[in-house]
Amino acid sequence: MLLLLLGIIVLHVTVLVLLFVSTIVSQWLVNGGHTADLWQNCTSGSVFHCLTSSTNEWLQSVQAMMILSIIFSVLSLFLFFCQLFTLTKGGRFYVTGIFQILAGLCVMSGAAIFTVRHTDWHQASENTSYGFAYILAWLAFPLALASGIVYVILRKRE
Repeated sequence: MLLLLLGIIVLHVTVLVLLFVSTIVSQWLVNGGHTADLWQNCTSGSVFHCLTSSTNEWLQSVQAMMILSIIFSVLSLFLFFCQLFTLTKGGRFYVTGIFQILAGLCVMSGAAIFTVRHTDWHQASENTSYGFAYILAWLAFPLALASGIVYVILRKRE
C-alpha cells in the first residue's frame, strides 16, 4: 500500500511540474529565433528581446485555463494529504480525484484553444512549430486525468 501511495504522489508531482513548466516557459511556438508563449514573445539574435504578448480574449482564456489547472492540481494534492489522515477506513478520495480531473480538463481546454486560435496571433509559416512547453501541456492532460481517476478509485486502507 505504501508503494501505491508513493507512486500516486510521484505521478501527481510529475503532473504539477509539467503544468508549471508548460505555463511558465516561453516555448509554445517556435520560429527560428522567435519564440512565443502565453505571456511574452521573444526574439533571439545579437540581442535577446522580449515583448508582452497580445491581449486577445482567447489568449487570456488560455492563460486562465493554465493557471486554473495549476490551482486545481495543487489543491488536489493538498486535499489528498488532508484526506489521507482524516478519511475513514474504506473511504474514497472523491474530492481529490474531482479536483485533479478538473485540472486535466482545464489544461486540455487551454491547449485546445491555443491549438485552434494561435494562427490569429502569429501567422502560420513553414518554419513555425509547436515548442516543448506546448507538448508538455498536452502530456500533462492524460496524466492528470489518469491520476484523478486513480484517486476516485482508490480506497483508504489501514
